[in-house]
Amino acid sequence: MKNLNDLNNWTEKQLRTLRNNLNNRIESFKNNDSPKPLQASHVLFNKSSQECLELLKEVKKLLSQK
Repeated sequence: MKNLNDLNNWTEKQLRTLRNNLNNRIESFKNNDSPKPLQASHVLFNKSSQECLELLKEVKKLLSQK
């Protein structure tokens, strides 16, 4: 997966995929105090619930501009 610091260069499809991953991860945090750990190669590895929420807002903003 690409670097999260460079979201402006992501394609619309990649942003939609990230949005879906973020929604799933946020839901996982809501349903479980300690959600399943992600692999180190996963784009959301070591992201907290709050970080995921903030990133989701940014992704939604970028998708609305495309």
